[in-house]
Amino acid sequence: MADDNTEIEGKKIFFFYPSTFTQNEIVSELAQQEYEVYVIKEEARLMKALLHYPASIVFASVEETLQAKDWEAVIRRIMGGEKTKNVLIGVLVNSASDDIKRLYLAGLKVPCGCVVVKPDIARAIKQLQEILKAADAKGRRKFIRADTRDDPMAAVNLSIEGKYVNGSIKDISVVGFSCVFENDPGLEKNSLFSDIQIKLQSSILKVEGIIFGSRMENDSKIYVVVFTQKTDPAARTKIRSYIQRNLQLKMDNGLVR
Repeated sequence: MADDNTEIEGKKIFFFYPSTFTQNEIVSELAQQEYEVYVIKEEARLMKALLHYPASIVFASVEETLQAKDWEAVIRRIMGGEKTKNVLIGVLVNSASDDIKRLYLAGLKVPCGCVVVKPDIARAIKQLQEILKAADAKGRRKFIRADTRDDPMAAVNLSIEGKYVNGSIKDISVVGFSCVFENDPGLEKNSLFSDIQIKLQSSILKVEGIIFGSRMENDSKIYVVVFTQKTDPAARTKIRSYIQRNLQLKMDNGLVR
């Protein structure tokens, strides 16, 4: 898939060899802020991804896994590659030593700078936010959406006159979702449903939504449901987490080792 719609869809953000701390605290938080973030722990897989998405952003945890000389070589390959020269790179460190600053900031001149992740995680996240905003990482897109048509455990139960009707979710964001029912329940536009149960893998969420509209797709009617303001923020948090996992799995499966 070519990376030709970044102005609209935003940029993919890859964390390369992140520490467990970075993955749990930083990657998860940025996903909650509607950034499209991924974790990659193999150079071959990273390079494969960057060839598909050459307008991406990479944050390399240069104190993890690889030797210093190998980190330098990897970053030089990305920045010097004809097909990857537009990738924006930043480095993540536990403490910004003078040697690291000389190499990555003064020497390689990585465009996304050097971010110290410990001990002030809040400061690190704020710095990353500023970097990503300057890089227009979100583009014009406001919300990340996941296509769930290949996930049989993305389902919806809708209460109609005291009875639940079951459907499968086609795609979802924190704004709403689209779904299809085995037997069309004939939902009317602008109908309010206060007891909607959504299943996303092991998570079962209760939300409130309004039927925004519908469309025909082959022989099935696809309904679009928009969440109301009464939807619990905790449910939105779980939806974002699910979306990040869903996209990560697709990225993993789409790359050749």
